[in-house]
Amino acid sequence: MPAKDTVAKITKMTFEEALAELEEIIRRLEGGNTDLNDAITAYERGTALKRHCDDKLRDAQEKISRIKLDEAGSISSVTHELPKEK
Repeated sequence: MPAKDTVAKITKMTFEEALAELEEIIRRLEGGNTDLNDAITAYERGTALKRHCDDKLRDAQEKISRIKLDEAGSISSVTHELPKEK
C-alpha cells in the first residue's frame, strides 16, 4: 500500500494528471524491463492512481446526474450512467 504522503499527493492530482501517470506506469510495466521491486512499487502506485481516477469519474457522474438543462432552459435532475468496468 502506498505511503500516506503519496496518497495525499495523488488526491491533489487532476483526473488528467493521474490518468497520464497511470498510462505511463502501464507502459513501463508492459515493457518488461522493470525489476521486481520497482514493478511492485509501480503497481501499488498505479492502483492508487486508478482508485483516484475512479473517484473523480464518480464525482463527475454525480454532478451530471444532478443538473440538466431542457430545451426550454429549465434545470431538471436526470441520471446519466457511466459505462461499468468489464
